[in-house]
Amino acid sequence: MDKYTVEKMQTDDVSEVYEIEALIHPNHHWSKESFFNELANNLARYWCVKDMNNKICAYIGYWMIFEEAHITTLGVHPDYRHLQLAQSLMIKTIEDCYNEMIKYITLEVRESNKPAIALYEKFLFESIGVRKNYYQDNGENAIIMFTQNIWYDKFKNNFKTIKENINKVDIVYA
Repeated sequence: MDKYTVEKMQTDDVSEVYEIEALIHPNHHWSKESFFNELANNLARYWCVKDMNNKICAYIGYWMIFEEAHITTLGVHPDYRHLQLAQSLMIKTIEDCYNEMIKYITLEVRESNKPAIALYEKFLFESIGVRKNYYQDNGENAIIMFTQNIWYDKFKNNFKTIKENINKVDIVYA
């Protein structure tokens, strides 16, 4: 079984994260400067998944503002898809939210990104609206997704079940 580690993203990780970002979003992606700025932002939390060779496979970023977390970015290198790495990053994010007494989590996702939508729906995100022409590269709409209060039993029980059933990879949270 392959082993992966979820670690806090460091400035030394930005170049490798940027390479993944450019690979998965070739027409319009975050700059290295954007990632450096986010790592310096006190509201932001950024994590990455590294394999046994210390290669970055996936990353997530989110802001924590008052009672809400806003996921700003989530990416998985194409060679590492279908290994539950995005799901592992979502687990880390939600655990952080519990630790910080956050109640709600929100994000925008391309309406064509069916795998991401399915992931978020698994974590009980619901569509609450559309941002028309949100994405600059092609004018695609974004679906606004939001959780109910993550402290409610329905969400907590679902989260517990997801954590218990993640088993394709050996994940260590550093």
